[in-house]
Amino acid sequence: MAESKSRKVIERNIAMELMRATESAAMAAARFLGRGDKNLVDGTAVATMRNVMSYIRMDGVVVIGEGEKDNAPMLYIGEHIGDGFALQADIAVDPIDGTTLVARGLPGAISVIVLSERGTIHCPSQFFYMDKIVTSAEAKNCIDINASVAENLENIARAKKRKVSELTVIVLDRPRHEKLLFDIRSAGARVKLISDGDIAASLQAAMPGMEVDVLMGIGGTPEGVISAAAIHCIGGAIQCKAWPRNEEERKAAIAAGVDVDKVYKTEDLIDSDDVFFAATGVSSGELLKGVRYFSGGAYTQSLVMRSQSGTIRWIDSRHNFGRLDKVGFFKMR
Repeated sequence: MAESKSRKVIERNIAMELMRATESAAMAAARFLGRGDKNLVDGTAVATMRNVMSYIRMDGVVVIGEGEKDNAPMLYIGEHIGDGFALQADIAVDPIDGTTLVARGLPGAISVIVLSERGTIHCPSQFFYMDKIVTSAEAKNCIDINASVAENLENIARAKKRKVSELTVIVLDRPRHEKLLFDIRSAGARVKLISDGDIAASLQAAMPGMEVDVLMGIGGTPEGVISAAAIHCIGGAIQCKAWPRNEEERKAAIAAGVDVDKVYKTEDLIDSDDVFFAATGVSSGELLKGVRYFSGGAYTQSLVMRSQSGTIRWIDSRHNFGRLDKVGFFKMR
């Protein structure tokens, strides 16, 4: 895909329009913070996001969503979304990255949408999990997912002009990461464990000025692709490899012609020079503040990015529910 074609097709910063959908999903789902029902959280966010996105002037196709049509009534893979006119685009959504976080009243949940030109978001869906390493622009040329943990940390520390003991590695708190944690601690780096939400964690690792230097470990494949889109905007780096859950999954991928040893980089997952990213905080975390209600409305904080310009916007918004109800994008009552 030529860069000139991308610039010709996407003539507006559609990320600002996508943000309206993430804001709406976040505000709708945050009503159920700490109420213990992650299905209610997810269902509410999906329905609200789908409704708002239907007004956007585009012919979008969901390439990462809630699953196949038979199991997902909305935002399913292959669904066309938008008003059907103008821009032809790929859409990747995670209405709530961290539904368990919201259900349990824990910090760090966000609502996310990614958009780029049709045919440019590639999700290796033959496997559910990927092994990942993410870091910021300073060290983007120093990581190698096939190298040892100690070697990667030494190279990252050198690029950042720090000691390994001054690096912080963010890792999902899972039994499968027992050896990884041992290796990180043996190398002398600090560890930050999280229970869920590896898209937000990847952004923290890639974004300058955050308290995290690198993400390591195994997480969802769709989340890896969405993270790659954000990283493309920020300027950091991600590398991923398939992590088959069992021998059956490995054999099935090989039979489908998949190279299970392939190292996926940002450009393998996002084949576009013009990517749009929008995220809104649901429950307050280190990346974004969550939804804060007041009488008749709410405050939200969002992150909006475009890879072509490299612009990163932090947007604080005040929403009046009474007026939004009249517009009809979503009902908060």
